[in-house]
Amino acid sequence: MKELHYKANITAGALLIPESRKIADLMLRQVSVEEWKKAIEEENILQKLSVSSSRRVASFIRARLGMMDSDLWKMVRDGDGILTTQALFSSAIKHCRILGDYLDIVVREQFRKLEDKLTPALWDEFIISCKQRDPSMEDFPPSTAKKMRSVVHKILVEVGYLQRAHNWTLKRIEIVPEIMDYLKKNNEFYILKCIQVSK
Repeated sequence: MKELHYKANITAGALLIPESRKIADLMLRQVSVEEWKKAIEEENILQKLSVSSSRRVASFIRARLGMMDSDLWKMVRDGDGILTTQALFSSAIKHCRILGDYLDIVVREQFRKLEDKLTPALWDEFIISCKQRDPSMEDFPPSTAKKMRSVVHKILVEVGYLQRAHNWTLKRIEIVPEIMDYLKKNNEFYILKCIQVSK
């Protein structure tokens, strides 16, 4: 059976930087199931309004960070704002193929053509093209596609590729050496390609 590349597994949140630092700390300390549960549900370290929300966000972040190893988790937990953001960006690309391919196919092409904006139409066309590349992709309800678009563009704002949430003007960014070295060392060439779309 052909592997399903495209899933709507990004709707739980953008980079979630403060929360991800805390989850990375738990993962680095290799806490027990009981300690994990206590931190998330009783101590509410993620500061969510309900236990179910805390569980959901913690599980989402753990799945995303779990795509990488402890070297990246340390960057997430201990890095400055830019290093942590780009480390999370890297793991988000690996976790969600839609994010990676949107960067690689759409955002890269806009930079190549010296266009300075993304548009809703570009996203809509991209989602249609995803179905052509991956016929087994489920048909996302309009609300899901819109939520995905919102989260993807919020991530691009957080990383610096877009100016503001409601102003999709593109900017070039530099990827810090620590991230470049990590991705090369771990043969993460797809992420390396996606993360540098303004080159």
